[in-house]
Amino acid sequence: MSYTNYTPNPIDTSDVQLSEDILELTELLARNTHEVWAAGRKAQGWTYGSERDDAQKKHPCLVEYEELSDDEKSYDRNTAMETLKCIIKLGYKIEKQ
Repeated sequence: MSYTNYTPNPIDTSDVQLSEDILELTELLARNTHEVWAAGRKAQGWTYGSERDDAQKKHPCLVEYEELSDDEKSYDRNTAMETLKCIIKLGYKIEKQ
């Protein structure tokens, strides 16, 4: 199998506009995305470290979501936002009950 020919082809969500309610959901999902990631790392034996060290399983992002840098939060927000846009693009509705 050749990995050099892989070209990412995500669903085009550029025409999807998210409502204010869904934008609020984006932040909640971004926070949860971080929590799921952190729980997984901790379960694998990772702990906080001021610099990432894969050999010693240390990571600077093993902190509460609010303590993450804006760049790290942006990564989680983008993941959540693109997931929500993809759900809508695929014809599903998201409603607050």
